[in-house]
Amino acid sequence: MKTIATNEAPQAIGPYSQAILVDGMLYTSGQIALTPSGEMCEDDIEIQTHQVLKNLTAVLKASGGSLNDVIKCTIYLANMDDFATVNEIYAEYFGNHKPARSTVAVKTLPKNAKIEIDIIAKPSNPV
Repeated sequence: MKTIATNEAPQAIGPYSQAILVDGMLYTSGQIALTPSGEMCEDDIEIQTHQVLKNLTAVLKASGGSLNDVIKCTIYLANMDDFATVNEIYAEYFGNHKPARSTVAVKTLPKNAKIEIDIIAKPSNPV
């Protein structure tokens, strides 16, 4: 088991890791729309979704992987009315790769974020 950490994504805001690599599989913690310096993005679903996906891309890169290695995503939305907007942005990042996915509505997220995403991946070049 190996802890994955990168300064290109925000540091954990609690007692957890950005991701854990075990037996070639990567399990990320949920990413919200914090910049790598730890500042929360604007209160806008488009901006927040882009930041979350940039954060996950950075964590994947640190593990030796990319979005093409993602097997499963779980998306948590504070407002299900944002579903279509999130889908459009998500499709920009994943292109033709379509991992399994769940999307659920939640009452609140840390720091009142509008979106949180966690992933399971099998990095093609694990560190």
